[in-house]
Amino acid sequence: MDTYKLNNNQNIDQLGFGTYKLNGTMGAHAMSEAIRIGYRVLDTAYNYENEGAVGQAIKMSHVPRCELFVTSKLPGRYQAYDDVFVTIQESLYRLGLDYIDLYLIHWPNPKQGKFVEAWKAMIAAQKAGLVKSIGVCNFLPEHIETLEKETGVLPVVNQIECHPYFNQKDMISFHMKKGILTQAWSPLGRDNGVMQEQVLAEIAEKHEKTVAQVILKWHIQNGIMPIPKATSPARQIENISIFDFELSQDDLNTVDQLTQKNGRRKNQDPAIYEEF
Repeated sequence: MDTYKLNNNQNIDQLGFGTYKLNGTMGAHAMSEAIRIGYRVLDTAYNYENEGAVGQAIKMSHVPRCELFVTSKLPGRYQAYDDVFVTIQESLYRLGLDYIDLYLIHWPNPKQGKFVEAWKAMIAAQKAGLVKSIGVCNFLPEHIETLEKETGVLPVVNQIECHPYFNQKDMISFHMKKGILTQAWSPLGRDNGVMQEQVLAEIAEKHEKTVAQVILKWHIQNGIMPIPKATSPARQIENISIFDFELSQDDLNTVDQLTQKNGRRKNQDPAIYEEF
């Protein structure tokens, strides 16, 4: 697997491991198995309520800390400047780590008007060594431009909903112009029906791969970093076994054509949606 270079020169693997709903002992064992299989980027969040399980998985894996890349996220209710530091510290205690590799604002919550304040605190937390890199999730171009105007600091990452039914071409183009890596949450659509598309089955059969592998490869060949979640070792292996084939330009175009104007899974429009 190759890596992407973030705009602060930090490297990150092309494929990460999502941990949403992997909680408790079963979650810790699933994540530990993923690390054993070869995943090194673990994506969690304060609001997933599983940072403790992620920390336990890291302990169980016996993989050196320097080989792992851990992401967590700031919830909307703690976007006030002083709250950011306490929230990061609590995440570090749960994770059992001295620093977080990448810390993201989970949602902009524009009605609250605090995401710039939170961003300034995260810049300070980065300077203090609590986090190595800072980024955002679910931000629209206007939110990112506001961060740049107010602080001069761009996110290294914007993690957004992205899958064949909602390919976010305009957003990804904006990211590329700004030097921001696109990360995809729900890269496989999370049960929205895209995995049953006949054209994807035909592409998969041609390459002797699964539909999931085709979709993940489509992300990577478009310069996107997918973060799929998988509980079973078999699925974990399937998702990471995508670096021995290439999709043709016709294949990529076929997947692109599946996008839908209203393709969001739950209509979570960052212009109005709020997460606390």
